[in-house]
Amino acid sequence: MRLLIIVFIGQFLLSAAPAAAACGNGPGGFDAWLDSFVAQSPRYGLDPGTVQAALRNVRYDPKVIRLDRNQKSFKLSFEQFYAKRVNDAMIRKGQKLLGTHARLFNAIERKYGVPAPVILAIWGLETNYGAFIGNMPVLQSLATLAYDCRRSDFFTNELVAALIIVQQGDMSPADMKGAWAGEIGQTQFLASSYVKYAVDYDLDGRRDLIRSIPDVLASTANYLAQHGWRRGQGWGPGTANYDVLTQWNRASVYVQTISVMASRIGG
Repeated sequence: MRLLIIVFIGQFLLSAAPAAAACGNGPGGFDAWLDSFVAQSPRYGLDPGTVQAALRNVRYDPKVIRLDRNQKSFKLSFEQFYAKRVNDAMIRKGQKLLGTHARLFNAIERKYGVPAPVILAIWGLETNYGAFIGNMPVLQSLATLAYDCRRSDFFTNELVAALIIVQQGDMSPADMKGAWAGEIGQTQFLASSYVKYAVDYDLDGRRDLIRSIPDVLASTANYLAQHGWRRGQGWGPGTANYDVLTQWNRASVYVQTISVMASRIGG
């Protein structure tokens, strides 16, 4: 039943696009926008009481807007980006974790077909293997970006997804801390991806991409598998699996970095 609910919600998110009220380019209209969003929350399949409680302390965050307007890393060349984001210590740590979690990685590959070095590369590149998952309030970041006119529809969808995560009991609003654009957990899932692809691999009754390493790694593999990962094949440029990696992050320097990191970790 839970799987059917998740599938339904995933389909619903695709059509739950319109913003609650007029977007804005500054803090002036944010409170009115938020009140309107809460009032219209049932149209997204959300419980208004849950939404009101979750968003009670949310405020417009100018820091999020500054960061949104200042994404320079993806304009670097691959060599510059790789040198900035990866070093030998990260590769060695990935290789060590490959041994530490060998049994878990083997089980995940049997189920999803995605090899450990690829998952480790994503884990390392996103958060240095869980060391830096972000400490910004996800709901506040997403509400700010949903209100902001630049990508209002996209982030309204992400805000709805984040509230579905709360409503399902996977995370509390207080636990929901992440990167400035609302990415959650050790491999930085967007909230909509969390709803659709996160799995409760450790079978504790909740999908926890912050604290549960089994859930983190299996969910990352599930995401790639659901996007067409081909079992037993490589992941270098020109392969079908390289194309799958572009579904994780469309920036070419990012995809190339994952590919190279995975090859180095795997030896």
